[in-house]
Amino acid sequence: MNRITITRIAGALGAEIGGVDLGEPLTGETVKVLRQALLEHLVIFFRDQKLTPDSYLAFARAFGEPVEYPLIRGIEGYPTITEIVKLENERTNFGGVWHADTTYLDAPPMGSMLYALEVPPYGGDTLFANQYLAYETLSEPLRTFLDGLTAVNSSAKADVSRTREDMIRHAGDAVAARDYLSEHPVVRTHPETGRRSLYVNVAHTSHFKDMTEAESAPILAFLFEHQVRPEFTCRFDWRVGSLAFWDNRATQHNPINDYHGFRRVMRRITLAGEKPA
Repeated sequence: MNRITITRIAGALGAEIGGVDLGEPLTGETVKVLRQALLEHLVIFFRDQKLTPDSYLAFARAFGEPVEYPLIRGIEGYPTITEIVKLENERTNFGGVWHADTTYLDAPPMGSMLYALEVPPYGGDTLFANQYLAYETLSEPLRTFLDGLTAVNSSAKADVSRTREDMIRHAGDAVAARDYLSEHPVVRTHPETGRRSLYVNVAHTSHFKDMTEAESAPILAFLFEHQVRPEFTCRFDWRVGSLAFWDNRATQHNPINDYHGFRRVMRRITLAGEKPA
């Protein structure tokens, strides 16, 4: 336990973990320390890891139940490990917009893990944003107003559909064409910390329930801009063997698409979550 180090990388969220080999079985005490670090820092990062699909899955299972991603097939023999690839000739990156993962599902994931196999020589960083801060820094009248609202989330929203090139190639038109719709509170309570966070995002949230899209638009536009203010964010630069593990219940993330002409290959595991409340 004395080998584990936790180093914050920004004021709002994010910490790099040292002294842990994720390719080896973790003790219960190590899992406890890492889970607490995740709850405190919202996204934790590891460097220089060498993970096989089996050891990657074993690490993920220490924190939750890996589940299949709704729009992409998993790698051969491992349906819950998806490969996220941007090729040298492609211009669109997968999920290239601020979002929380798959909020269009009735039970969105509690968290996600991303492991780097190939990275470009520069660029391809990922931004993360703290949604506790996004909620807590709103004025009291606006918080009171939002507390009573429900958001409608759709996988067919334009901002997310424009990132589907990767999905269609890997899953086929029939799978990628399916639309998902959900309703979740605009402000959710974290089931482990009890803290409240803003739970809308530009990629999936279309409008407020019982309000038209036109009525919802100006409020959502403000929230979408507010919730990713620079002081709420951290930025992670990827290297081969890096792994990021984020709490999808209180963060958003945005993979930066600034490495055209280079290949980037990542493997992702998504952990089952609960219906937001």
